Amino acid sequence: MKKLCLILISLSMSVSLMAQKDEIIKTGWNFGPLPVVGFDSDLGFQYGLCCDIFNYGDGTNYPQYDYKINVEASTYTKGSSVLRTYGDFKHLIPDGKLFFDVTYFNAPKFGFYGFNGYAQEYDPNLIFWNSGTAYNPDAKTGYNYMSRNQFRALVSVRKTISGNLSAAAGLAFYHISTGDLKLKDYNGQQTLYDIYSLAGLIRPNEKDGGNVTQLRAGLIYDSRNHDSDPTKGENIELSLVYAPDLIDGNGYSNLGLHFSLSQFLPVFTERLTFAYRAMLQTNLWGEIPYYFTNNINSMFFRKMYTEGLGGNASVRGLNRNGVLSNGFFMLNAELRWRIYDFKFINQNWQIATNPFFDMGQIIQPYRLEEQKNAGLYSGGEKNPHFTAGLGIKLVMNHNMIVSFEGGKPFDKNDGTGLWTNIGFNYLF
Repeated sequence: MKKLCLILISLSMSVSLMAQKDEIIKTGWNFGPLPVVGFDSDLGFQYGLCCDIFNYGDGTNYPQYDYKINVEASTYTKGSSVLRTYGDFKHLIPDGKLFFDVTYFNAPKFGFYGFNGYAQEYDPNLIFWNSGTAYNPDAKTGYNYMSRNQFRALVSVRKTISGNLSAAAGLAFYHISTGDLKLKDYNGQQTLYDIYSLAGLIRPNEKDGGNVTQLRAGLIYDSRNHDSDPTKGENIELSLVYAPDLIDGNGYSNLGLHFSLSQFLPVFTERLTFAYRAMLQTNLWGEIPYYFTNNINSMFFRKMYTEGLGGNASVRGLNRNGVLSNGFFMLNAELRWRIYDFKFINQNWQIATNPFFDMGQIIQPYRLEEQKNAGLYSGGEKNPHFTAGLGIKLVMNHNMIVSFEGGKPFDKNDGTGLWTNIGFNYLF
């Protein structure tokens, strides 16, 4: 059986290598309009429209593109919706890059699992009613949900210093509205968000959300052979993020540190790649409002959602926003195998798979003493969170990637059942 598997793998790689020699070199503008048909365990089924617009210039740098613009309008069956456009321009700035993102998220059902991961007990069957009854098996539970809307606008630039080393700077603005769960299926329930608000863990001046302005500056080292589907090289980002309280005047100014390292190690030519990402984020000074503790402060986005820990942008399989803290460490590791190459409608296609292992660890708790004093502490905030799973990818021209991933946490306190996501792009 082992010999048979090795033979099949070798044949698959040989066929793919031969197909690659005849790869179509793309030039000029390429449009990829697609219906948005997806699924996320946290959000439900997704439907809508999107379009990827690429410009490859004269094809000299293919599979690298010169410009990319994306637009999307979609909604989920659990009530969330998204309006988004972003652009990635590599030649507007000489020896540099410009990236922008403008997005509106509407989430009438948004996960809230308390502060500091395992420090807050999680029970998927727990439901509270104002009448005091503890559990109703016939009712939907809204205990770990709230409502949240977010508007996000960001622009980032980078300029080459020498070789693969660049200086980077960015400006971001977020307007966030948060509140009680108001969906009719959950009327009358008391949620964890309500309990945290009554206990003062969520303070009155932040209960309804607020505004965040960020100034970002740092260094980036990028030696990847291309952006979307790299098979070798590394990408390192070190940045400081300053968020002055310019609008609300509630005293939530802060200074944060963000560091990430992604490395792509060829195992067998470009067919098999071991890839990993290590990320550390911490608060150096000041206080972060609760509604922004889930933000990941990367300058150049790979995923539409830039939040964690938990969900499809960080620790896959963990409850979305299941671990809120002042600072965290995260590791994602996966083996990317390009199984088969083919051509269709004058485009280059690949089928790939990526078994993965993820972990997250709190390194700086958030309002932990207040959580203890409120009687909402169950211990364990220092314990790591582990998940594992498998992904399948359909890649067009190395740049447009349709992704299916499924995963499970090792601990039932991080979620139950199989987490699944159908969307776009590799995680990193």
